[in-house]
Amino acid sequence: MTKIAITGAAGRMGRRIAALAIESEQFDIVDALEVAGHADMGKDVGELAGVGTFGVRVGSELTAQPDVLIDFSLPEGTMRYLPLCREKKVPMVIGTTGLAANQQAEIADAASDMPIVFAANMSVGINVLLKIVGQVARSLGADYDIEISETHHRFKKDAPSGTAIALAKSICDELGKEYGSTVTLGRGGLCPRTPGEIGMHALRLGDTVGEHSVQYGTLGETITISHSAHTRDTFVRGALRAAKWLVGKPPSLYTMADVLGL
Repeated sequence: MTKIAITGAAGRMGRRIAALAIESEQFDIVDALEVAGHADMGKDVGELAGVGTFGVRVGSELTAQPDVLIDFSLPEGTMRYLPLCREKKVPMVIGTTGLAANQQAEIADAASDMPIVFAANMSVGINVLLKIVGQVARSLGADYDIEISETHHRFKKDAPSGTAIALAKSICDELGKEYGSTVTLGRGGLCPRTPGEIGMHALRLGDTVGEHSVQYGTLGETITISHSAHTRDTFVRGALRAAKWLVGKPPSLYTMADVLGL
């Protein structure tokens, strides 16, 4: 069994990671971590996940030596555990979004000493989209406008989503463009569309798990490539797949494309 630690263990993603890991009988949760003072501190991780008593209680310190630490927390949580895992040579699967450029650089630097899978979205379907959206843009050519939209639940703190940013960067990389000067975040007032720009729009509605759409339009037709996540379990299964794949890998910064062999 693969020994895992889970950060954000009492959160929406953390609970589902714990539930599916326990149900699979392929993983042993050796640490369930939350920020000190959290209301669920000391509770059994299995009971929090709704699968019964497991025997590991939520704490704030990494006490075991897991094979992999799975991190779906907040940027400050990721930055807290990154140096600790680097010191202990604990591989990490990082699905945290909203990380600043300097924080992402710290992750890349830590990967020189430990294997890390870092992805804005662990969904298999989304990672196939990331592979093809740039190729579609290149094939269609400059006459096609490109717009990206994403919808998430009302509780999501960062916007646009990390996945929407990754989709835009995939297109920019394929077209030889620079993300910062190409992407326009929303529109308002008098702002006619600039040729070659990529528009990006974020919606926050109720309990929407995650929806992403890339539209390519020209005079006469529109092409839409979209993905809808029905439950968080699609991200959880991807993260657990990444955790098993990561065991025994040499230090490097990996993506879900590496995990999936794309």
